[in-house]
Amino acid sequence: MTPAMPSAADRILDAALDLFGAQGFSGTSIKAVAQQAGVSPALVIHHFGSKDALRAACDDHLVKLIEAAKTESIGSAPSLLPTELQALTRESRPTIRYLSRRLAEGGDHIDKLIDDLVASSLTYTQQAEAAGLIRPSADPKARITVLTLWSLGPLMLHEHLHRILGVDLLDGETDVMPYVHAAMEILVEGVLTPSAYPELHPPPTDVHEPSERTP
Repeated sequence: MTPAMPSAADRILDAALDLFGAQGFSGTSIKAVAQQAGVSPALVIHHFGSKDALRAACDDHLVKLIEAAKTESIGSAPSLLPTELQALTRESRPTIRYLSRRLAEGGDHIDKLIDDLVASSLTYTQQAEAAGLIRPSADPKARITVLTLWSLGPLMLHEHLHRILGVDLLDGETDVMPYVHAAMEILVEGVLTPSAYPELHPPPTDVHEPSERTP
């Protein structure tokens, strides 16, 4: 079956996400978005109302793209080869660039975007937990909030990641595996030993000392 052609609204969103990520919000005009999407500026306004509303729609579109990619990866992550990971990163570069630029620029709706990313992450980590890929948490929302904010750090500091490890998350054909391997070591193997923070592993409360026997 031939896949359906993307609608005009979808083409506008993809074009805006790409251009906002590459040139910034202030550096991108409605006319430029329309030209890349192959539509008229009037059609952009018809669908989204304003440039600010278009960026808000891009935020929602971004969250859906990330959730779809993460949900799909749950079934294939254990079998992904390094070459496939590289290809997935290249395909995701417009999304990554947009998110990096969006975090740096801030502005309206940034709180909603972060909240939506956390909520979406909670959904697909619950799916990953059910699939046996991650451990349960005593406080799932707190854990995923911290992990989500940690994951955004390299996007804000991408120039230093490139300088130190030679990994460019936003552009180019650089090898992303040094970053992936380090992240996987932290997530899978951990950093601290259990004895380093005993409060995380309190002794069982149902263990009783044997009573003394009288001779």
